[in-house]
Amino acid sequence: MKKSMTGLLGLMFLCTSIFAQESVVFRSGEEGYASYRIPAIIKHKNGDLLAFSEGRVDHAGDYGNVDIVYKISSDNGKTWGKLHIAVDYDKLQAGNAAPIVDLLDPAYPNGRIFLFYNTGNNHEAEVRKGNGLREAWYITSTDGGKTWSEAANITTEVHRPKQPQLNATYNFDADWRAYANTPGHGLQFDSGTYKGRIYIPANHSAGEPKSAGRDYYAHAYYSDDHGKTFKIADKITFEGGNETMAAQISKNGLYMNTRNQQGNVRTRIVSYSSDGGASWDTTFYDKNLPDPVNQGSTLSWKKGSKYVLAVCNAADEKYRDNLTLRLSKDGGKTWYLEKVIAKSPAGYKGSFAAYSDIVKIGKKEIGVLYEKDDYKEIVFVPVNLR
Repeated sequence: MKKSMTGLLGLMFLCTSIFAQESVVFRSGEEGYASYRIPAIIKHKNGDLLAFSEGRVDHAGDYGNVDIVYKISSDNGKTWGKLHIAVDYDKLQAGNAAPIVDLLDPAYPNGRIFLFYNTGNNHEAEVRKGNGLREAWYITSTDGGKTWSEAANITTEVHRPKQPQLNATYNFDADWRAYANTPGHGLQFDSGTYKGRIYIPANHSAGEPKSAGRDYYAHAYYSDDHGKTFKIADKITFEGGNETMAAQISKNGLYMNTRNQQGNVRTRIVSYSSDGGASWDTTFYDKNLPDPVNQGSTLSWKKGSKYVLAVCNAADEKYRDNLTLRLSKDGGKTWYLEKVIAKSPAGYKGSFAAYSDIVKIGKKEIGVLYEKDDYKEIVFVPVNLR
């Protein structure tokens, strides 16, 4: 009996310790917003963490009065400061925050934060029909998120709508309609031929809507001059390629991890590039990464001369649940570490762990920012990789 009680107390202590590490960053219904969705996170050069989300004013739906909001932590995610508004598009939609810290621009030795985002003037279903437009913008901060620059509209460089919508200068041959950044952080190449390249994964719909989201395709855009100009990477040709994230895996190599909107194969779509993400060498459904038609996040960092790749997603073929972090030393071919970050209790109904983003917070520690408990909260939890 004494041994059993010791085991029970040990289990209780373990659960309490895990719970104590988790911090709530955004809670739906608080601080002026009915709902918070779509997390993204970066670590600034000064060590601060900046956590972003969509602050949805009136309801939890994707379209409406939606702002991009953020909070800052100066203690590796243990506590978070007050809520700030980065983008407010009046009563319309601002979302799909894709932040990145440019650490390689000599003009900004302390680093410059880019926050890429999208705006929209109609529901996504209507934009897919050609009744509206999604635009692409960015703002920057040189003081760690205290203040932000005027917004730069880069729609004409990174988007290809066929017909003029909001701006008469749009006159492209393509017919892209719905448009969204990754959601999650962007990346910067830190070595190789493309060192300094800012890279933002994205997706678009092409032409008239098709069943099962087959009109969606993943693509990306990038800048080799610290945001002065942008180019569009080749699209990934798999139909249904939706929300996507990427990570550098070698000097010139890129790994792309994409949501399969069709749901015909319940896994992640994986693509590899050997030219810094401008074109694609191969694309396939990765049977080792089950997914319920959801967003997933990626990250990489150098360890010696090699890169460690991290992928985090809801590793379940039916439900947004079983949020799992994986690490690879060979660019995602195999995984040497798998850790379950969040899993629903028995009998739970809803999406227990949905969208996520990840950030390196120490030599052996990753921070996971994710949507928890049927979108009631966005929480941050540090994960020890030992």
